[in-house]
Amino acid sequence: MKKIILLLLLPFSLAAQKNYPALLKQFMTGQHDYFRFNGNVLVAKGGNIIYQQDLGFADFNSKRKLNDSTAFELASVSKQFTAMAIMILKERRQLTYDDNVKRFFPDFPYENITVRNLLTHTSGLPEYEEQFEKNWDHKKIAFNKDVLEMLKQRKDTLLFMPGSKWQYSNTGYAVLASIIEKTWGTDYEKFLTRFIFQPLGMTHTFIYNSRRTTGKIPANYALGFVYSDSLKRYILPDSLPKFDYVYYLDGIVGDGCVNSTTGDLLKWDRALYTNKLVSKATLDEMLSPLVQMSPRDSANFYGFGVMVQPKSPRGKVISHTGGWPGYSTLVVRRTDIDETIIALSNNETLSGQIRAGIESILADEDILMPYEHKEIKIDPALLDRYVGKYVAFLTLEFIKKDNKLWRRRNGTDIELKPESETKFFYGDGTDRQIEFEVDNSGKVTRAWFINTGQKGEMKILN
Repeated sequence: MKKIILLLLLPFSLAAQKNYPALLKQFMTGQHDYFRFNGNVLVAKGGNIIYQQDLGFADFNSKRKLNDSTAFELASVSKQFTAMAIMILKERRQLTYDDNVKRFFPDFPYENITVRNLLTHTSGLPEYEEQFEKNWDHKKIAFNKDVLEMLKQRKDTLLFMPGSKWQYSNTGYAVLASIIEKTWGTDYEKFLTRFIFQPLGMTHTFIYNSRRTTGKIPANYALGFVYSDSLKRYILPDSLPKFDYVYYLDGIVGDGCVNSTTGDLLKWDRALYTNKLVSKATLDEMLSPLVQMSPRDSANFYGFGVMVQPKSPRGKVISHTGGWPGYSTLVVRRTDIDETIIALSNNETLSGQIRAGIESILADEDILMPYEHKEIKIDPALLDRYVGKYVAFLTLEFIKKDNKLWRRRNGTDIELKPESETKFFYGDGTDRQIEFEVDNSGKVTRAWFINTGQKGEMKILN
């Protein structure tokens, strides 16, 4: 009987011995060394940090390195802080979620839009980015008051009737920031600092939307860089005409512009399990699946400033991503098992696939660790056997061109470089590979698509 008990307990003891910090470090170091990831990552269980790493440069020009107190532009991860500010005002009875926007701005040009519509992306407001791109002097910096004025002057048609559907809206969160300022009589930054950052001890978190207006850069700040294909190096987006909106939209807050560190974001994560900022009832509503994001997707919803997945293999998931030229950010909270993933990149290399890799490690799933892929020469005749269409989660077509194998999709070709006669890696620098199995006659019998360590078999169509 004792032997049976020992056998039953053995798998659990082995699982307990799994070295998650080492596996996470190996995975993320490989993403940095071989696939350009640059940024800071933190993983916590039960509020305790099990892995934290700083990978790369805070400034590619000066080669100043990142550290655990380096602050990043959070982009749309900022929205949950704007939502919290509205929730605080609601608990102080300064507003209600059902208040019409016209209560705060009587000349607001649209009817029947409520604070709740703004919080949940159900307002139907036109996107201010498009309006400013077409109708604004790009040599001037716009602020939130200009967003309100632009809406008033343009009076563009609503995208849909308020409350009738969901569509992500930066405009809505910029208007929320203006409501915060109008209601409390102070600016957005001062309100968030007083009522959120200071109470939580988030000493490295601040609003930063004055880089182009003042030229001042905070100490220990991660400058966002984009990769230039022509120069073959990372450069600031300011110098590229296609990113000129980083200048003329620099003054707008609410939908972005909160800057923080991985450590401070963990403090924020812990606060969302308590009533330190607002009551449990108010928090529960924020983190509830309030609006289904797509009629065709019954798994993903939006709360107040966060995306909510009520059910997953590891329980409820609260998350949000952020993107701005030079930055990509992510905060994932698995509240049923109290697991937190925070990742901040200042060269746009954070991807959903990196998130999936981290989650696979934490879930004890198989994952192929990143390594350096080296191209070899093979007989071009061998490539003919791989030409055709394959299906994984999408259809991939492999063609032969100039005696090389290419992946063709939606009119775009990416070279597949051989590292063996049966395995190829993407030539665009991403962590993606294609692996084939062939029989004695050279016919493909099985094929796999490998994406950032996630290996899935493809169906062979022809």
